[in-house]
Amino acid sequence: IRHDSVVEITARGLKKTIACMDEELPRTNLSINNRSDLRRILHLESLYKKNKVRAFLVMKLLISKIIRICLGSPSCLHFLQSEEHPLKSMLEIMVKEQMKKGGDAKRCHLVDNRTLSNSDVDGQGSRTSRMRRGIMAGPITTSSQVCSFPYFTFMSQLIGRFGSESLIPTVQTYGTFNALKEIIFGSPMMCFSEEWKRQSFTFSHVPALRYGIVQKKGGPCGVLAAVQATVLQKLLFERTISDSSSERLRVSDAVRTKCLTEAVAEILWRAGDRKKATVAINSGRSLFTPVGHYRSEGVLETVKKLLTGPLRVLCSVQFESGPFGCILFIICAILSRTIPMVRRDMDVPTSTLIGAHGYCTQELVNLLLCGRAVSNVFDDEMKLDSGNGNFTLLKGIKERCNIGLLSLFEHYNICKVGSYLKTPRFPLWVVCSESHFSVLFSLYEDLASSPWSPREFDLYYYDGLANQQEPIRLTVCEFGLL
Repeated sequence: IRHDSVVEITARGLKKTIACMDEELPRTNLSINNRSDLRRILHLESLYKKNKVRAFLVMKLLISKIIRICLGSPSCLHFLQSEEHPLKSMLEIMVKEQMKKGGDAKRCHLVDNRTLSNSDVDGQGSRTSRMRRGIMAGPITTSSQVCSFPYFTFMSQLIGRFGSESLIPTVQTYGTFNALKEIIFGSPMMCFSEEWKRQSFTFSHVPALRYGIVQKKGGPCGVLAAVQATVLQKLLFERTISDSSSERLRVSDAVRTKCLTEAVAEILWRAGDRKKATVAINSGRSLFTPVGHYRSEGVLETVKKLLTGPLRVLCSVQFESGPFGCILFIICAILSRTIPMVRRDMDVPTSTLIGAHGYCTQELVNLLLCGRAVSNVFDDEMKLDSGNGNFTLLKGIKERCNIGLLSLFEHYNICKVGSYLKTPRFPLWVVCSESHFSVLFSLYEDLASSPWSPREFDLYYYDGLANQQEPIRLTVCEFGLL
């Protein structure tokens, strides 16, 4: 206690107070006067060295990411050669290493020999002025640690692997945020509505509907329906229990949370081509200062991402209730697929994932259901003759999906839903009824896959926005509905 007090008092320059403490409580040979003595007495030397090496490796990783992002930018040299930057010496060393690897001897020579004064940087040298004019428009990250936040819970094995090959923290760039807004809304000036910001993955408190995710307002129904169907897949068909089918829907808090965790992990893993996935987290603070043609909203600016490897590590990420949960999830899906691949999936590269009035587009729903943001629901691809020997390629669903889709627009002859979505691997369907998405499912696992369907079976309908108070059961027979 004395050591911590002395350190604090010394930092504040209170020399008289230290002198008074020495008079009241004189130091002896047994006193602990510095941190080195404290570490030695508590036998923490080896742990201290290990943590110091780990912290340096994480910092080096983050700096290497910054270098790869900044290289080639006109403002890169100004940023690296700024005398006020605390990482100047380390940045210079790593930049020279990167440039030598790339064979850029000229720029390497500039870093070695050229020293810029404050007046050399566009006439004004203050950090504020450079930031205002966009010279330092990128993210400004001051910590290499993952900040805690209430929307996701990282389990112990994930935290224990922080900084390892399976969990790599990465620094977002200003361009990434612009590209995210472009692909979500079509413009960096648009923002998420309050309905999206307030939506999370919260389960119903109705005893008979405890498996259901509740939707607060209109807008994110497509995302919630896709996640809800995947939760039911985990709950009904991938648990090794002997309960009857109807009893499987009566779940505990722990079971439904576990199913939600596994459902989210599967969706993100599928979006990443089953090779990797990206988890977006809310750092709790703004990571960059928006400039230019960009409208701040307090959501994307706080996002930090983690690249994860094995699926079992991703399964240890638990999505819980809280603001921005739905937004962070679609950002995870986009970054797992990668923004260029999402663009490539679409028929029209300028398409968006959120359309008019904040509704989910078919591209976003398809990204969550099948891992590709294609614009259509028919099987495979379709070529349309554009004349003069030119063809327009329309992309559809590539393979049979775990979760299906049924659309009212097919009844209106506006679209054609292919067999890959009509007959999924599990009897679970996302239902598109004009501007809303809901879920239809059966407890009979072989209903969609078996060529021999029962003459009579039950279907359950769930709509998270309808404030249901009891299950809706539809009994289907060969003559119609009962």
